[in-house]
Amino acid sequence: MENKLNKRERYKAQLTPIDYYKDFKDIDFESLTEVDRFYLQDFGIFSVEFLDDEFTVRLRVPGGRISAQEFQKVADIAAEFELSIILTARGGIQLHNVMADNVLEIYNRANALRLTTWQSFGDNVRNIITDVYDGCGEFAEIEAYPILMQMHNYIIKNPRYVGMLPRRISVAISGNRANVTSFFANDLYFALSQKNGVFGFNVYMGGKNTEVAQCADIFLKPEEVFDFFKAFVEAFYLHGSRFSRAKTRLFHMIEEIGMDGLKAHIKNEYKKDFESGGELVLQKARFDEFHKLKDARFGFCYQTDFSRLTTDEIGKIASFATQNSAEIRFGIDQNIYIIGLNEPSFALKSPAISSTIVACAGNLCPYAVWSIKDETSYLPLEKINEHRIQVGFSGCAKGCGRHRHTDIGLIGLKTNNFGDTDGGARIFLGAEHSHGGAVGRQLFSMVPFVHLESVVSLAIKLYELSGYGDFEEYASKVLNNYSEEFVSLWFLANLETNSTFELLPRDEIGSFEYEKELLKKEFSGLDFWEHADENFHNAVSYLSKKLWTIEGEDPHYKPKIERTNFR
Repeated sequence: MENKLNKRERYKAQLTPIDYYKDFKDIDFESLTEVDRFYLQDFGIFSVEFLDDEFTVRLRVPGGRISAQEFQKVADIAAEFELSIILTARGGIQLHNVMADNVLEIYNRANALRLTTWQSFGDNVRNIITDVYDGCGEFAEIEAYPILMQMHNYIIKNPRYVGMLPRRISVAISGNRANVTSFFANDLYFALSQKNGVFGFNVYMGGKNTEVAQCADIFLKPEEVFDFFKAFVEAFYLHGSRFSRAKTRLFHMIEEIGMDGLKAHIKNEYKKDFESGGELVLQKARFDEFHKLKDARFGFCYQTDFSRLTTDEIGKIASFATQNSAEIRFGIDQNIYIIGLNEPSFALKSPAISSTIVACAGNLCPYAVWSIKDETSYLPLEKINEHRIQVGFSGCAKGCGRHRHTDIGLIGLKTNNFGDTDGGARIFLGAEHSHGGAVGRQLFSMVPFVHLESVVSLAIKLYELSGYGDFEEYASKVLNNYSEEFVSLWFLANLETNSTFELLPRDEIGSFEYEKELLKKEFSGLDFWEHADENFHNAVSYLSKKLWTIEGEDPHYKPKIERTNFR
């Protein structure tokens, strides 16, 4: 059967996004077609299907750096039009609850700032990210921001690429020896490396929210990165698949032609030979609320309400930054960093404990079914913060919460598998995320929200018993050396008996018989054994339904206090 262009590619063939934009000022946002909604994504405007007259406007913030004046102007727009504001997991800003008759004015005012909405959605190079302590933190070796801005300026409004790539491309670059958050979930990642005593960047390609970027065995000097980026974008533009949307990401291109095939396409545009990769310079570090900078000043992590902001707190942050000549940066952890404090103190109190938790937009996005940010109330936040455990919470399998690149990952989904409840989360554990080792493995396909806290708390208790100082190391040495089904059943058996039997470290995954003996040692009296035949799958299914089937209303539900989104 002959491959056919997917629907979006057929739209592009009929009319390019740049040509569509020529009539942008005349768009009637109250009478949009499916085609209109497709093109508007390239300019940062999109809507939830069931809210035809309500839109979201997404702003790119290159490298997460924003001036106090720009931040205040965004807040002014939000206050005037009574909009909700969140930070994205790529260090940008989203304005929600934009009514149809206000879209054009808000779009124009937002784009009058140094920021832009262009290519923040759709088939584009999305907002390019780096570490919040780029160039200034104690781990900084190369300031990546100037290179990042070269890439940003090249792509923005370039008629060849606006909305015309086969699929989205996420790009990260870091010149730091340690980062607040891992970047291996990106399609293209320039990671700090060293070769022959010179600092530069190793290239990693093919990552996405559910896959780890692979080493391309290419080393670039800082002055070579921009040319490589241009060659990369052109190669993907020319050779990326434009057929089934499910197979158009860079990851699938590598699956089809291999890393060497992709490198050959890039080299054809780059016009130079590649230098083989250097030594990755990347260490694990703990980032606390205050971080000492190279100039002996400090950076402060203002923990947002899981990315939600009020115009009042923006005003206070902007005013403080102006008065104290401090810099404002957004992290891809959805928190705000104040750079350049003379003392490790800050006047404003963070509204939540969110520094190690990324929660996607939730039901503000067309694809999610739960609020997600509210569902963080089911998590043991104090313990997560105490151990600096990385948590990613996504509202759908697309994974904008990067749930498979964290210590504990969650997807909020609908279910009625456990009686009178329709809310739950799929749970993943044990990503080896700091160095791009592996994504997290599935622990449970579904846990009702009412039981979520007990399951996550057990994971933390077992980690505490292990004696390891870092959850990622615990996952590498312990959890990931047992089969997924065994770990799931071990958790369930502990939950049923209200126990915390420790799992011991192993060098390799044991056999089914070995794992069966471990279970029998501690849990021989439980009734799941009649379901444990050639594997543990049926036993997991039986015991999870036995433990988690509930009736009536959620007894753990705690209504959240409504936060005012505008003055």
